[in-house]
Amino acid sequence: MRRAALLGAGAVLAVAAVAATSGEAVAATDGPPMPRFLGRGLWRVFTGLDHRTRIDVHDVSGSDRRVLWPPSWRVCTQHPAEGVDLDGRTTVMIGVVKKGEACPLRVSSSRR
Repeated sequence: MRRAALLGAGAVLAVAAVAATSGEAVAATDGPPMPRFLGRGLWRVFTGLDHRTRIDVHDVSGSDRRVLWPPSWRVCTQHPAEGVDLDGRTTVMIGVVKKGEACPLRVSSSRR
């Protein structure tokens, strides 16, 4: 009886694997959720997301500075918000300021 249950589970896995390789639709699985990056260093964004995810970084201080050295910047805004599934999403927008600076009170791209 126990062996039949193990065999049944293996057969289900085999059918799912064949369907996945043949291009048939298999039950959709949610992608990883967007982590919370607010207040953290920009470097954590680059190390915390999948390498295929495009990261669009911009200075939200109003000075329109270029971000050349990610470890010296900190995250003020992120889109999508924390917890949103990233499945199929290829671009993440991150608003930053230099470490030691305060985040602006009102940022139009925060979308929290």
